[in-house]
Amino acid sequence: MKDLNYQLMKLCRDNRDGSYSTQATRSRILDLIANQLHELGYQRMQAKSLKPKHVDALVSHWNDQTISVGTFKNRLSALRWWANKVGKADIIARDNSAYGIGNRSYVGEQSKAKLLDEKQLGKVSDEHVRLSLRLQSAFGLRREEAIKFSPNYAIKNDHIKLKASWTKGGRARSVPIRYDEQRQLLEEVKTLAKGGALIPPERNFVEQRNRYDRQVRDAGIKNPHGLRHAYAQRRYEELTGWKSPLAGGPATKSLSSEQRALDKGARETVSRELGHDRESITRTYLGK
Repeated sequence: MKDLNYQLMKLCRDNRDGSYSTQATRSRILDLIANQLHELGYQRMQAKSLKPKHVDALVSHWNDQTISVGTFKNRLSALRWWANKVGKADIIARDNSAYGIGNRSYVGEQSKAKLLDEKQLGKVSDEHVRLSLRLQSAFGLRREEAIKFSPNYAIKNDHIKLKASWTKGGRARSVPIRYDEQRQLLEEVKTLAKGGALIPPERNFVEQRNRYDRQVRDAGIKNPHGLRHAYAQRRYEELTGWKSPLAGGPATKSLSSEQRALDKGARETVSRELGHDRESITRTYLGK
């Protein structure tokens, strides 16, 4: 058992707040969180060493996983409990909206799409981070994919190719290049990366990811994962000719049989381009 897992288990055992069910759920979530922090590169953590950078890394990781609002809230609740028990309650925002989390929604009753605000982007001083954010917006990439993006490998004639080691679940995929603006962005990335990835030579991936999280937070950019949602909605409209339900378009049940065929094909395409293996996941991005 890793040190952090053991210390959190002991913290739960010594502080039996709530019902047996609540205690059991909290213990299970904290054990999961300890494992995720280890996977994210924080391998020598102690329970008392919790910092804002750890919270930011977890929130970004959970956004990448596209978990439900309810699961997100439960994990934040356990995280707040941990922070409070080690005297660091102030490192986690009390309001879930600070992390871009709204009310519970099971299929996407409210759009999470986010446009990249130029004023906020201008506050990001690290050019590598700025270009990672622009890649997320232009191609619907996850944070890790946009940081590890290596133009010499990825840029093809009419698409970008994402290496399996960059992606969630190790699923390699391609995303089409459709606009001149995308090509211009890729040229900027190629110039800055100089044959490598969007990680400066003096940093490793974990260090650059932590810098990304700090810069995004300091610039006031909430829930950058919403850039993927915006990409999905734009792509759906391109493929069907109408907006998705979450973007103000018609519900699937109101479509004609011909329109439903277009809807299904568009959802399958969006799902592939986002790196998901189930068309049903597009309900989170598009509604139904």
